[in-house]
Amino acid sequence: SCNRTGSSPLTFILTGIPGVRMSSYWMALPLCCLYLLMLLGNLTLLWVVTTDRSLHTAMHYFLSMLALADLGLSLSTLPTMLAIFWFESTSLRFEACVVQMYFIHSFSAIESGVLVAMAFDRFVAVCHPLRYASVLRSSLVMKAGGAIFLRGVCVVLPVAVLLPKMSFCRSHVLSHSFCLHQDMLRLVCGDIRLNSFYGLTAVALTKGLDSLAIFLSYVMIIRAILSIVSQEARAKAFSTCICHLCAVLIFYVPLIGLSITHRFGKHLPPLIPTLLADAYLLVPPVLNPLVYSWKTRQVCRRILILLCPR
Repeated sequence: SCNRTGSSPLTFILTGIPGVRMSSYWMALPLCCLYLLMLLGNLTLLWVVTTDRSLHTAMHYFLSMLALADLGLSLSTLPTMLAIFWFESTSLRFEACVVQMYFIHSFSAIESGVLVAMAFDRFVAVCHPLRYASVLRSSLVMKAGGAIFLRGVCVVLPVAVLLPKMSFCRSHVLSHSFCLHQDMLRLVCGDIRLNSFYGLTAVALTKGLDSLAIFLSYVMIIRAILSIVSQEARAKAFSTCICHLCAVLIFYVPLIGLSITHRFGKHLPPLIPTLLADAYLLVPPVLNPLVYSWKTRQVCRRILILLCPR
């Protein structure tokens, strides 16, 4: 039977982890710990950057934007993930699914944009260190942040507008514990060419261009580092990029893997795309604050003062 989203309440069935019982507390407890760690790490990072005036620099402002994007990404998946593993609640109304899908993809686009801004920050710091303060002024950082946010909000909006016009007449079972655009399109009957084309275009214009910009930034950074004569200065210059490289790999590797499995991995076991999607949405928000707190001396020192006041 064919369900038109406007004529009767449409409900999707979310999937937990294949092979794991829904009401599995050994899955729910680590998941809660993961979300608590994410909240604690990102909120602490935001608090440290806000309260310490010595951290009011372009790099730390971009780091704050990354923490906000990570918080948004994690909180978008939190309701359905916990509902599945704590309460065995797998059904989700179509409207709620579209809203969740919109926020997941918007915050993902915002995070990708922030990673590009951070790559530009590292490029200026390594290739033009004497011009760093004059180029990356607070006004430019704020404008870049606003542009990144607007792009993330606007680029996903047509997808959220087009989906309610679709008819869903196949199984309403989704592949993940949350709603993703490509997963919802799989259940549409009728012509999905417009949706599919726009989805691919949006990905190409955001993550595609972003990954290219990051790659080109690092080509120029590596050229600049290799031109430094002193081995010690070369190592120091490269060490300033390690955190950002880790953040890029943590974000893009699961994302690329998930995109490939959705497009070409129809015969793969269901566990593989599920784990890739979970890694893409859960791992970066947890690891990014840990990586930056460990590697950035000022942040680490400020957190230690917070935890062990005299």
